[in-house]
Amino acid sequence: MSPTSPQPAASGFAPLRQKVFAVLWLATIVGNIGSFMRDVASAWLVTDLSGAPAAVALVQAAATLPIFLLAIPAGVLSDILDRRKFLIAIQVMLGLVSLSLMALSLSGLQSVSSLVALTFLGGVGAALMAPTWQAIVPELVAKSDLKSAVALNSLGINIARSIGPALGGLILAAFGAGVTYGADVASYIVVIGTLLWWRRAPDADDALSERFGGAFRAGLRYAKASPELHVVLLRAAVFFACASAVWALLPLVARNLLGGGAGFYGVLLGAVGAGAILGAIVLPRLRARLSADRLLLLSVVLTAAVMAALTIGMPQWLAVAILLLLGMAWIIALTTLNGVAQAILPNWVRGRALAVYLTVFNGAMTAGSLGWGAVAEAAGIRGTLLIGAAALLVAGLVMHLVKLPVGEADLTPSNHWPEPLAASPVENDRGPVVILIEYRVPQAEREAFLQAIHTLSISRRRDGAYGWGITEDTADPEKLVEWFIVSSWAEHLRQHHRVSKADADLQSEVARFHAGPDGPVVRHFIHLNKPPSRRKSPNREADMQA
Repeated sequence: MSPTSPQPAASGFAPLRQKVFAVLWLATIVGNIGSFMRDVASAWLVTDLSGAPAAVALVQAAATLPIFLLAIPAGVLSDILDRRKFLIAIQVMLGLVSLSLMALSLSGLQSVSSLVALTFLGGVGAALMAPTWQAIVPELVAKSDLKSAVALNSLGINIARSIGPALGGLILAAFGAGVTYGADVASYIVVIGTLLWWRRAPDADDALSERFGGAFRAGLRYAKASPELHVVLLRAAVFFACASAVWALLPLVARNLLGGGAGFYGVLLGAVGAGAILGAIVLPRLRARLSADRLLLLSVVLTAAVMAALTIGMPQWLAVAILLLLGMAWIIALTTLNGVAQAILPNWVRGRALAVYLTVFNGAMTAGSLGWGAVAEAAGIRGTLLIGAAALLVAGLVMHLVKLPVGEADLTPSNHWPEPLAASPVENDRGPVVILIEYRVPQAEREAFLQAIHTLSISRRRDGAYGWGITEDTADPEKLVEWFIVSSWAEHLRQHHRVSKADADLQSEVARFHAGPDGPVVRHFIHLNKPPSRRKSPNREADMQA
């Protein structure tokens, strides 16, 4: 979260010197405090409406399922729509959701069904909003302050997490769920007003700008073709599926195992947020001593220990202290996995690939919440927490063998591909395009060449190719032709701008096997959409009419 190299104490807060960033940052804290207050009210209200563990877990799942379903489309929308207007529309929708919750609660008409439905709609808004908030940060600060701005956003979320649940619990205990939801409505008014105040520069026109369908496919194609991302997604899915047990059952732990009320439940969640802030403070020192894999293992051990400890009868103050450790473990896992994902992603697909990560994260949380709720129906709260702790510990030790990627490759664009030759201008939507690259490779070096070019094929697919292969000339076995297919001429031009410096190094490694006097020969072939129409001669048409 914080830069690991020594920095002046004030440097981490440098982005706050930018007025727009500072105002929006404060507004997001207010908005997140309201959201946490709403979540506390909903989580506690369902225990009044139905004490069944499955019902409690269902509300938790309703909040995370939309993010699982919509994170990737939301990432695409954040790239193709005006982000300021999109955020305002989302805030209005979320405000109406909380207004509905307030009206139903004050009128006594709230039910488990309505609570789950409105919680699901709130999750839809959160799913649409998350990637868009992340995407606007580079617009608000200088490039040199970007890492500090991202760290401040994480700090802001944890400040809200430490204040919102505790404040929501106090309002809930004193005035009821309706007033708590009303406080959340007020927070959306603050955020909407701030977004209306922000005068965002309009997006520049770009002839190669992507449309929804193409951008969606490009994001999925990249995620499918990236082995490094697969490791991150696997580690995240296993960790969050197991660790979700404590989140799904925490309201029942507060009420049934610890004998607390709504205010105490808010204090517990506030302790998690405070622990996350402490974890963010100590994390740079931990990073200097531990690898990403060891940090994640530390989070696994701490989380499992907290889950097991909550099954033992203890005073409430000790439970609060233990949940500080849970918050520290949680922020260590989140920042470690997210940091590795950020390090292995190029800028052109960062939002969409992170949306895939969010999909896996929330999918694991949703499935875990539902699964652990069902287990709790049969094994009870204590038994389920012990089973979850054991599963997390075993899975964490096994997954420790699947090492996270280091993420040290230079993914900035190399821009070393020359513009493709064309006898006449080519329409952007024409395609598909077949690219042929001819190499001359001596037989003695063929095996090493094939290993290198198959490594290169990964980057071809990630950057836009949906088909790839390597062929040999039957008449001249030393002549090898690499081919790959791209959906359109515009997509191939985008591919030119996506090739990274790390990819350029791979291409240089492949090209060194070429034994020709010049470099490998590159040719482009584009699909003929339809045969040329045949024009009838005037004499023939006259004969036909006669």
